[in-house]
Amino acid sequence: MPYELQALIGSAELLAVAAAEVPVARLAPLSQGLALIPATPAFLAALGYQVGGGEGASGETAGFDWLPDGSGRRLAAWSKAGPIACVEACFFGGSGTQRAAVWADGRLALGPLTSAEFAPFPPEGSPISRALRHLGARVESARADGTRDVDEFEAVGLPAHRSTARWAALA
Repeated sequence: MPYELQALIGSAELLAVAAAEVPVARLAPLSQGLALIPATPAFLAALGYQVGGGEGASGETAGFDWLPDGSGRRLAAWSKAGPIACVEACFFGGSGTQRAAVWADGRLALGPLTSAEFAPFPPEGSPISRALRHLGARVESARADGTRDVDEFEAVGLPAHRSTARWAALA
């Protein structure tokens, strides 16, 4: 079963402010005080995305093709109130890629980090787990059911839904 995600992640409070600026944004809760805004077509259109418009070509969007030009400035502005991550993952049949970047204090603070298809994650973790760690996420040592989280990706609940569209439906 495939897994695909394109989203912004930050504290629930920070993303509530961001969502208020972009009324079509949908806020989905994660654990550990975090939330995500799925990169739905309506959200991207509100940010200025136009199909075939060459968006994402500038360095300010940290190499995310789906982020329209100008988004980096908006992420930098939001990040003055707290760190915000841009993440994407695409997996099918156990292989795939991840990309993550974090803006903090008005600038790109981490990344972009990218994993290559079929390559194992480095000891410091996957790009998304590293970004989540930058946002303050931590691996829980044990849950009520006695199981342990593997990494920050799992610890905040990102495996709960396997697509950007499902996260948007939850919000």
